[in-house]
Amino acid sequence: MAWFRAGSSVAKLAVRRTLARSCSYATRSRGLLTANRQFHASSPKSMAQVAPVPRPVPLSRLTDSFLDGTSSVYLEELQRAWEEDPDSVDESWDNFFRNFVGKASTSPGISGQTIQESMRLLLLVRAYQVYGHLKANLDPLSLEKRPIPDDLDPALYGFTEADLDREFFIGVWRMSGFLSENRPVQTLRAILKRLEQAYCGSIGYEYMHIADREKCNWLRDKIETPTPTGYNRQRREVILDRLIWSTRFENFLAAKWSSAKRFGLEGCETLIPGMKEMFDRAADLGVETIVIGMPHRGRINVLGNVVRKPLRQIFSEFSGGTKPVDEVGLYTGTGDVKYHLGTSYDRPTRGGKRIHLSLVANPSHLEAVDPVVVGKTRAKQYYSNDTERTKNMSILIHGDGSFAGQGVVYETLHLSALPNYTTGGTIHIVVNNQVAFTTDPRSGRSSEYCTDVAKALSAPIFHVNGDDVEAVVHACELAAEWRQTFHTDVVIDIVCYRRFGHNEIDEPTFTQPKMYQIIKSHPSSLKIYQDKLLESGQITTEDIDHMNNKVMTILNEEFLASKDHVSQKRDWLSAYWTGFKSPEQLSRIRHTGVKPEILKSVGKALTTLPENFKAHRGVKRIFEDRAKMIESGEGIDWAVGEALAFATLLVEGNHVRLSGQDVERGTFSHRHAVLHDQETGQQYCPLDHVMINQDEEMFTVSNSSLSEFAVLGFELGYSMENPNSLILWEAQFGDFANTAQVIFDQFLSSGESKWLRQTGLVVLLPHGYDGQGPEHSSARLERFLQMSDDNPHVIPEMDPTLRKQIQECNWQVVNVTTPANYFHVLRRQIHRKFRKPLIVMAPKNLLRHKDCRSNLSEFDDVQGHPGFDKQGTRFKRLIKDQNFLSDREEGVRRLILCSGKVYYELNEEREKVDAKDVAICRVEQLCPFPYDLIQRELKRYPNGEIVWCQEEPMNMGAYSYIAPRLGTAMKALGRGTVDDVKYVGRGPSAATATGFFMVHGKEQTELVGKALQKDHISPELMGLLGFAA
Repeated sequence: MAWFRAGSSVAKLAVRRTLARSCSYATRSRGLLTANRQFHASSPKSMAQVAPVPRPVPLSRLTDSFLDGTSSVYLEELQRAWEEDPDSVDESWDNFFRNFVGKASTSPGISGQTIQESMRLLLLVRAYQVYGHLKANLDPLSLEKRPIPDDLDPALYGFTEADLDREFFIGVWRMSGFLSENRPVQTLRAILKRLEQAYCGSIGYEYMHIADREKCNWLRDKIETPTPTGYNRQRREVILDRLIWSTRFENFLAAKWSSAKRFGLEGCETLIPGMKEMFDRAADLGVETIVIGMPHRGRINVLGNVVRKPLRQIFSEFSGGTKPVDEVGLYTGTGDVKYHLGTSYDRPTRGGKRIHLSLVANPSHLEAVDPVVVGKTRAKQYYSNDTERTKNMSILIHGDGSFAGQGVVYETLHLSALPNYTTGGTIHIVVNNQVAFTTDPRSGRSSEYCTDVAKALSAPIFHVNGDDVEAVVHACELAAEWRQTFHTDVVIDIVCYRRFGHNEIDEPTFTQPKMYQIIKSHPSSLKIYQDKLLESGQITTEDIDHMNNKVMTILNEEFLASKDHVSQKRDWLSAYWTGFKSPEQLSRIRHTGVKPEILKSVGKALTTLPENFKAHRGVKRIFEDRAKMIESGEGIDWAVGEALAFATLLVEGNHVRLSGQDVERGTFSHRHAVLHDQETGQQYCPLDHVMINQDEEMFTVSNSSLSEFAVLGFELGYSMENPNSLILWEAQFGDFANTAQVIFDQFLSSGESKWLRQTGLVVLLPHGYDGQGPEHSSARLERFLQMSDDNPHVIPEMDPTLRKQIQECNWQVVNVTTPANYFHVLRRQIHRKFRKPLIVMAPKNLLRHKDCRSNLSEFDDVQGHPGFDKQGTRFKRLIKDQNFLSDREEGVRRLILCSGKVYYELNEEREKVDAKDVAICRVEQLCPFPYDLIQRELKRYPNGEIVWCQEEPMNMGAYSYIAPRLGTAMKALGRGTVDDVKYVGRGPSAATATGFFMVHGKEQTELVGKALQKDHISPELMGLLGFAA
């Protein structure tokens, strides 16, 4: 196989040059690939049109190198040596000469087959394997003609019409299919006929880019079998029934709601029987659960016919729908349009098994759901102990324009073989309309096919004519078999069309008049298949009428039932979520402290390295310091606080997963979750050894690919599967998160409201102004706060026994300043009966700041220790000023509220200038806003000037979010309004920060000084001159 692959192109060149020298090979224009990137019908040449070919050229005249040899002399010498002693040559050449020369001399039916002819025939077969898809009948509309590659012309290889009935042997050592060494002798006509059937029919196979002989041989066996694929009457009845359901469902919706957008499947109705047959085959091969992601086109049909969402519910939604009723603590959210919704169902298969299907809800942002589906599938594999990744599978359905155009497609494909992200292969189905909204392929991509991006992953690609339902079914079944055999991605490209425009009320002839003239008179795939079956005699007209009547009867019955349909139940996708609270059900507050002995025990495990492990001396010193922290119970830094949170959750039986770019070491070299032996390279992860016989995947920390969009989406999907897990994604720098903005906007901030899907995903975004310039200072805190849905003018119920503030908010945004508080906010994610996303403005220079330390007593649950109150030790939403402990401090002239690392600079300056009449409080939880604690501090300092201080420019950071809410809290206490809130920080700016370190230092010094100045802060001068004036 190796010599065959290496030498084939050289051999082809040799053949061409030899034929060209004899002046009998007419050079023809090829006009391939780049000139035309649409699907077209093929235009074959007859053998009579081919120019005459000369006699075989002696090997001595072939001067080009061939195979592993350097010249024709080498090949002749090898043959001579082999004839004298077969054992004197390499095994591969022994097989070659034995097959070709031996067969030619011993088989009476082979009339003088030369080595040169054998080589040419071998190249012709390979040409069909490589280029046959370019001649395949893929376009159901036959819009334009595709030129046939010269590589598929037998004349190129020296064959004439006179050779058609000659017999040839073409076996090759260690190859399968047509090239297997055990193939019988065949005429050239028979060989060409079978190659045409295999590679140039309704399916075009692309797989020769795969550099794995086993995989290619497996596909060759499947594709090049002597008899074409056929289905018996029973199978064809099932396929027909499924195609009728797909077609009549769309017709029914069109008739009942003619002006409604539904993004129907007309033009690709064969997708439904294809998917169903794929599921049946996958179930037979051991798949128990399938997670599906898809765009809006055809989604309602898939919901109804594949995932089995009740038809009456779908029809009710078309009629306007009603919110569910009669459920305690019901939460309905905002809802979403019907072609974005998901559902799940346990579906029986044709083989008598059951398979669980989950269709993930998604937005209109095409392909954004891809990594979410893959992440959810990976989580299912973990929780079901599917280590072989054969029981849980993901299927992604794409559009042709988006598969080629959306970068997240490649980002998701790129995860497929990464150890901590692989799912054992995803089946991709492209519904190829041959147009993206109004954009033709020639304007939408630079490649021949929309699926070419998948070649980077060595995925096989099956292009199939969407009008040929049996070809679609075969391609789908083959894809399922591939996935279960090789556990890698595979692509099915269903070349079809949209019978209507982008949606049913769109006018497509504005931009594609020629295409839609053809579509207008083009028969449906159902009509084509019915006619085929009637012609074969396997099915009668009465059979077809019976099937159609049955389907229409059920559709009409469900339509009548939809008029009285009312949804009764929230649709959770996983049983793991049973018992979790909706935003309208009160979930009590739990403490997050841990017993001191557990902290000591896990702390020891976290700081102890194997005896023979040769850690880097710098890392070894870090771990020695950490051991001292645990032993003394003092000076716990950020990394140890985080590790303690992870370890204690693991001990309690929770799965913890942290991923992102460079998270194992940490961008700022602080975490060191994975250590590397400096001599052997062996890795050691302390958090994998917190408990005896700990499952190796129970704690997962993984450096990711250099992707934010796909990796964040993956972790979001992972977090949605099971609430008993802490799933974290960390950006390398906080501002890099904006390359994943679609996930934040469409999923994380609004998914619960739109689709009733909770997630406890934690997002760590390094944030802080320390002179690193515009791109490494801000995590864009303002954007997350701006997307928060709490009302700035209404103070919610704040009684601890009745508070549902966090439950009713869409997410939490924190800017934490102590390791202990970070520990508690992470544990809080698990220790409550609901889940909310957590956005953390993670520190940078606080990771090693001398004052950013906590004592171990702040982590425990011992009464009387710091942080313990009547409800135990918990996350502090606001940290009060420790210099003022009484309930009323009338002598304080200014109350500074701030968040994040600026507190430490303010406190240092306060001590330097001895400003004992200034109080500084840290707002650790920005969203939802801690009204009760803010009002407590306002009461404590009745005469204090209220100041909000931040490092960020005025138009960024928390100021725009804090000001109206702080004003509401003040107004409720008679302390003024939002106009009385003084701002100290940088002035408005287009860039997040200056790129000049000296300017940064000057700005930072001045804003800290301004916050602590003795004079009142003048409202007219706030935020001028680049800093608070």
